[in-house]
Amino acid sequence: MNECAVGAATALTYPYGTRHTPDMIADLSRRAYEYRIQVLRMVYERKTGHLGGAFSAAEILTALYFHQLRLVPENPRWEDRDRLVFSKGHACAMLYTVLAHRGYFPVEELMTFRALDSRLQGHPEPAKTPGVEVPAGPLGHGVAIGCGMALGARMDGSRRRIYVVLGDGELNSGVIWEGMMLAAKFGLDNLKVIVDYNGVQQTGTTAKVMPTEPIAAKWAAFNWHVTEIHGHNMAEILVALDLADEVHGRPAVIIARTTKGKGVDFMENSPVWHGGVPTQAQFQSALSQLEKGAAQWQA
Repeated sequence: MNECAVGAATALTYPYGTRHTPDMIADLSRRAYEYRIQVLRMVYERKTGHLGGAFSAAEILTALYFHQLRLVPENPRWEDRDRLVFSKGHACAMLYTVLAHRGYFPVEELMTFRALDSRLQGHPEPAKTPGVEVPAGPLGHGVAIGCGMALGARMDGSRRRIYVVLGDGELNSGVIWEGMMLAAKFGLDNLKVIVDYNGVQQTGTTAKVMPTEPIAAKWAAFNWHVTEIHGHNMAEILVALDLADEVHGRPAVIIARTTKGKGVDFMENSPVWHGGVPTQAQFQSALSQLEKGAAQWQA
């Protein structure tokens, strides 16, 4: 894991990792694979949805909802709760799965995903779904929305933190960079962005569609505190989230290097699985691989 200051990237060494026991890391890692299995079943049964970006965000969302965010599922509108802006809304099958297992609505409801009149629509809608903070369909607005929420928290004198999960394809949008400038201008240290940097978007690799490297240096040049991590390594995710809480006077971003379609060999790094639906044979193969992935974290 690397921490990147303006113009430099140095090795990151600090004691926060001691807060995270092996049992905690194993439990969260197992959950991430189990949630991939749930999402696979949802998309296969409903014949619609986005697997690739949901799978790449599994560890990130699991760490946020089961370790980091201050929430009360029984009181989803608690004023001082932390906020999660899920900007890559098309990957909401994973968000819904994590919300259900966190207690916001029955797990059984997940199989109504994208059904007519379901609360679990193809893109998140806060008026319908408990735990969803913002609507997300058009991409690229997460950082700007997060800035507004962070400024509002400051004006309220609230301790609530604002987290934004971005897809790397969203970095094509100019409004993202406008939000980055605004957050730095106002020193929004209650704003934390996690970029699900899986390198693949709907029409190809991000390097081909719209290159963004050197991505860490660009965020740092906008005066953000930047940390780069392996986005499927739960220990690194937890440490990076702890570090982001210790940043003062400027916003923090975590560049999580992930794999599109993580956990299923034929889905990994393929644009086909941005929104592809598996056949029965593909479903069985994917299910077997994900079950093996979960089993490796069993006690």
